[in-house]
Amino acid sequence: MAASVQLEVLPPILDPTCDPPPLFDGTTRLYVDYVCPFCQRVWIVRNYKGLQEKIILVAMYLQDKPDWYKEKVYPENKLPSLEHNGKVIGESLDLIKYIETNFDGPSLLPNDPTKQSFAEEMITYLDTFLKNVFTSFKGDPVKEAGAEFDYLEESLKKFDDGSFFLGQFSQVDAAYVPFIERFQIFLQQVFDYDITSGRPNLAAYLEEMNKSDAYKQTKCDPEHLVQYYKSRFMVTSSRSSFNQDLFMI
Repeated sequence: MAASVQLEVLPPILDPTCDPPPLFDGTTRLYVDYVCPFCQRVWIVRNYKGLQEKIILVAMYLQDKPDWYKEKVYPENKLPSLEHNGKVIGESLDLIKYIETNFDGPSLLPNDPTKQSFAEEMITYLDTFLKNVFTSFKGDPVKEAGAEFDYLEESLKKFDDGSFFLGQFSQVDAAYVPFIERFQIFLQQVFDYDITSGRPNLAAYLEEMNKSDAYKQTKCDPEHLVQYYKSRFMVTSSRSSFNQDLFMI
């Protein structure tokens, strides 16, 4: 992982009554909701590359954003987004690649063509992985989601030069770990299902991730997560199709 970084004092969350920052003044800003896994992906990358002073966080609530965000910053009105060089771009996976290309810091993709190909394979599979695990929450996750965690276990055996999916930390880890984190918490607390049981590579992976300061400050609040997922998947939600908005934390 990247060198140890000093934990930063996070800026306060802007509610709808708050004025905007001085927009498009040359400052690079990453707009996030601190509890959103899609935002967490980009936040991890920013930290890993040591860009805390070059990319300033602007936090708001995903479901209660100030009007100025849509009107003046990002008409799509989604989070995360990045204000850089007079433009704003969004979509978490696109932002990971954008930051890799446009900013200094440790590389998020090895030069090895085999690893690059496997990275593409894993990113392509990501939506299927998420859909299958989230859908299992309405049934029996042990039976219905086990194959997905077996997939992670087998993927972590692909390279033997480190504990991460491509051996060293990469954009694949940034894309997957916010959801693996949440699945581990929710399934353990609600279904008494330990996703690392019998999966030593996955256990080692999570242990290694949790050593990283770049990652630790971005982690979700377990209590809030469990209550949110219960309300979404075990009480009120009858939606079975994959919808990114449904999985926002």
